[in-house]
Amino acid sequence: MTAINIALDGPAAAGKSTIAKHVAAQLGMIYVDTGAMYRAITYHYLKNKSQFTNFKDLISNIQLELIYDPDKGQRVLLQDEDITDYLRENDVTQNVSYVSSMQEVREFLVEAQQKLAIEKGIVMDGRDIGTTVLPNAELKVYMIASVEERAMRRLKDNEARGIDATYEQLMKDIAERDAYDMNREISPLRKADDAIEIDTTGLTIEQVTERIISLARSAQNQIN
Repeated sequence: MTAINIALDGPAAAGKSTIAKHVAAQLGMIYVDTGAMYRAITYHYLKNKSQFTNFKDLISNIQLELIYDPDKGQRVLLQDEDITDYLRENDVTQNVSYVSSMQEVREFLVEAQQKLAIEKGIVMDGRDIGTTVLPNAELKVYMIASVEERAMRRLKDNEARGIDATYEQLMKDIAERDAYDMNREISPLRKADDAIEIDTTGLTIEQVTERIISLARSAQNQIN
């Protein structure tokens, strides 16, 4: 089969990362979590913002690397330090939309993400993959889900990670992030014109994964 790139976009907690991992594993493709990359820059910003006057200086000497650990999955290295376990902390989550909206940050990471996808065979998830990062991806999927379901998913995820949060607060945070991401000036969250929308509300991981794998195989067959 011809190698293709798959772009998965959608709002926070729509299930993008979870589904992308499953799709990549079943198709033998490489998974790239762009959200983790933005969270890594946010972590770096929170840790070092007192030392920099602007975002250009903040990212000027960043060494960011994604590696695959057979036991732990994708890991994020920043300045050679594995920071993966810190990326879902509340302070990072609360600031990632702001940091992600900075032009210098987006340009830096979009270029890095595009380089990762040059050889094809990539499943990449985020908020502007189909519209900005991989506009020529052979398959684009836009995943949505109700705010209520997304808040419950995030609550369960936080509980598993030992992160304190309430369902009500998560609903508020998600709704606010949706508004921020959709209305930001640079690369706002939106569905690409040629993306296929999938509402994951009430669907299992397996059901969504099977749907996207079917779409991927159809995209591959159209090329062959």
